[in-house]
Amino acid sequence: MNVFHGGDGRRLEMRNGGTAVFVDVLVLAVSALAREPWHFRFAALLTLQDQNVMGRGVVGFDLAELDWGDTPRERAAAKDWLLCVLDLALTRHRWEELTYEPPYTEGYLRTYRAMVEALAPATAEPGTDVLPGPEDAATASCVRHRVLDALPYWAGCVFCTAGDRGSVPQQPLPGQ
Repeated sequence: MNVFHGGDGRRLEMRNGGTAVFVDVLVLAVSALAREPWHFRFAALLTLQDQNVMGRGVVGFDLAELDWGDTPRERAAAKDWLLCVLDLALTRHRWEELTYEPPYTEGYLRTYRAMVEALAPATAEPGTDVLPGPEDAATASCVRHRVLDALPYWAGCVFCTAGDRGSVPQQPLPGQ
């Protein structure tokens, strides 16, 4: 069971398949909205939730362990951005490109959105930042799937590593 924790004691527990789909749809939305360094660091954290690389049943993180920023303004901006990501995912952004129907994902997204909304970033646990550092931010893009890539951790995005699940159809590379 993979667990994503909220700062208020809430938790979102998902089986391996649900987690994979949850990460897929979040990567689609994050890739569309990432503009600032914190966004790309969060994208990198998402790539670390790829069970095809990290192992099944061992992913998840606690929202209270994220470095939301140093000032109230930075923390509010990071939280607002993550809520926008979840709102975009809830519109089924690019879900028509998935090769499967994600039946429970909307519920997972709504639960996670409520967790983020209830979080007071100022209460995040100091010194426990699980966000990859700025040098490890997910700034590369997978040309085939049009999402942020897992570089520098491994070559390929969450869809490249999915194998048979291959969620988003690959785009042909020039000359193919």
